[in-house]
Amino acid sequence: MAASLDSHHTQNVYAGFSKLEISRRCVSSLRVLRTLRRAEYVELVALFFIQGAAISMWFVPQSAVLDAHGLGALKPLAFAATALAAFVSPLIFGALADRQASPVKVLRGLAVATALAMTLASMAIHRGWNPWLVLALIQLHALCTSPTFSITSTIVFARLADAKMEFGPIRAMATLGWMAGCLGVSALNADTSALAGFSGAVTWLGVAVFTYFLPVLETPKSVVHLSWHERLGLDALTLLKHPDHRVVFITLALFAIPLAGFYPYAPVHLRELGFIRTTAWTSLGQITEVLCMLGLGTLLLNWRLKWIFAGGLSLGVLRFVFSAINGKAWLLAGVTLHGASFTLVYITAQIYLDQRIDPAWRARAQALMSLMNNGVGNLIGYLGMGWWFSQCAQAGGTRWPIFWGGLAVMVAGVLVYFLAAYRGQGFHPISKSLPASSTVDS
Repeated sequence: MAASLDSHHTQNVYAGFSKLEISRRCVSSLRVLRTLRRAEYVELVALFFIQGAAISMWFVPQSAVLDAHGLGALKPLAFAATALAAFVSPLIFGALADRQASPVKVLRGLAVATALAMTLASMAIHRGWNPWLVLALIQLHALCTSPTFSITSTIVFARLADAKMEFGPIRAMATLGWMAGCLGVSALNADTSALAGFSGAVTWLGVAVFTYFLPVLETPKSVVHLSWHERLGLDALTLLKHPDHRVVFITLALFAIPLAGFYPYAPVHLRELGFIRTTAWTSLGQITEVLCMLGLGTLLLNWRLKWIFAGGLSLGVLRFVFSAINGKAWLLAGVTLHGASFTLVYITAQIYLDQRIDPAWRARAQALMSLMNNGVGNLIGYLGMGWWFSQCAQAGGTRWPIFWGGLAVMVAGVLVYFLAAYRGQGFHPISKSLPASSTVDS
């Protein structure tokens, strides 16, 4: 019926025009559509770029900043703050974005709150306030920023025609933004200064301003009274009932545990080997990250998801093996491989969820991924890596081969688990009772 109405409407619109004129008007319409599509991509690219810069300007130098202000003992707890926040914030705000408010408006509010919290935390560090107050403000910042990336991903996925081909290149802009943020911190000579946090706060305000230029993405509003279970987003745990979904979520959580050793301690290792601007050097990993994202669409069309995940985990093992050799070139090689490993595991997982989960659950699915990765995995990882680092430290210096070698063994264990447990959609048909579809080859 709709097709016949469209045909009838087209005939009326073009009635009285010659075939040549109709052809010209069709070409003109296609050009307008392409122009609008390009403008839409520019918006999504800019959103990811600015947010990537905002996050990196604090997260990457955080370890060095705390050390420089005599707060090194807080490092495991400060990084664990992000994990604690991930248990609460993403699911709550994911449920809000799925059911009650536009994701764009949710992101705007979170960006402003993150900027304020980051300003307070940086001021507390700069002025030497009580360490426990500093930690509390870092935790407040984590609660505000934790849901933002999953919300942004939801906004982007909702506006893509073909996520498998389009998401990788667009998501690569967040990595370029991350690199720009790292380079900006080093350019300001703020690698060990609270200025890094103040700069990040200003950039977060830029994210908030930019959301006013995005079209409001309306979501289906619930007409029934929501229970507290639904308001807190806990119904997203239903996704774990599906065997393949469960394996992917568990793999992400397990992989995040050794990965948590990279962010706080790679800069320390770089400094011990004589590197100065460590924030800039760690951005080497983003080079391979961008390259992998640009080619991810082709990989998804030609490889099964199982082997893309396995490839990312294998590169994770190799990355830590290189770092364990304890040489300048080898450590830089390990840092560089970090980006490729991250992309093939986590970005592939985001696309997997978008393709396999019902759109009405899109924000909650991304939020559950954040909980498993940034919550379960990072909480165990940051606290566990703090203990593991203390075991590898000695009077003459850190035993880096043992430290990184232990992480390589852990990632190898995750790889074995994934290969043994993941069966692919052909072996586990998706139940109609679960919020999922069957649009992606496993």
